[in-house]
Amino acid sequence: MTTTVTRSVAEVATHVAATIDDIFATIDGWRALLEERLAMDDSPTAVIVDPLVETFAVPAVGGETLLTGAGFVATPGALVDAEWHLAWWLGGPSADARRLATIDDPAHDQFRDYTSLEWWRVPASTGARHLTGPYVDYVCTDDYTVTITTPVIVGGRMLGVVGADALVDRLERALLPVLRSGHASATVVNASGRVVASTDPRREPGSILRIPGLADALVSLGHGGAAPLDGGAGVLACGDTSLALVVGV
Repeated sequence: MTTTVTRSVAEVATHVAATIDDIFATIDGWRALLEERLAMDDSPTAVIVDPLVETFAVPAVGGETLLTGAGFVATPGALVDAEWHLAWWLGGPSADARRLATIDDPAHDQFRDYTSLEWWRVPASTGARHLTGPYVDYVCTDDYTVTITTPVIVGGRMLGVVGADALVDRLERALLPVLRSGHASATVVNASGRVVASTDPRREPGSILRIPGLADALVSLGHGGAAPLDGGAGVLACGDTSLALVVGV
């Protein structure tokens, strides 16, 4: 006999938050390791940083996990032996982890200034962690991805960001069962109204959810609370993840 569990809107939002909070906690642990090690050396190098990053990034992206990429990206000039530097590993259920190949010479035609990208730019300006996406990650996966990054700060200076990528289709598989256990249709969106997962198959990940009042409601939420929408629908913050749950529409 199968028992069907029906959850309240608040319970669904809490579950979504817990899924992302697990990733946040993992990345916070990585940040602490890097800050402790980098604080020991006035002239940090990639030779020192890379083996440490590999110890946590490779296990994180192996097997059946939500994460498909993980690592550290240095502030230009922070490492004395590498002006521009990424120590990032990619993995998956059917493949061994591999290091992302990068072009670190600004004079090269295919060089890309990563400090202009959202996952770098926002933590650098706020000093806080940030969830970017869903977006198509043409650098690593060529698929819809969510990237979570947090700044690594030593002596008041940001030496880089540490973070992880999660494929949206893996997040969907983790979130859809609980989204379907609520009382109404449910869609998880980011702070810009971009869909992460939805019980409505017409709302594809990465698309913008365009419903009246949603944009203003998301701004009013900040990192907590709830707000009504037209027709009895509503939007509820998923903890302090910057994600929100839209229900009843």
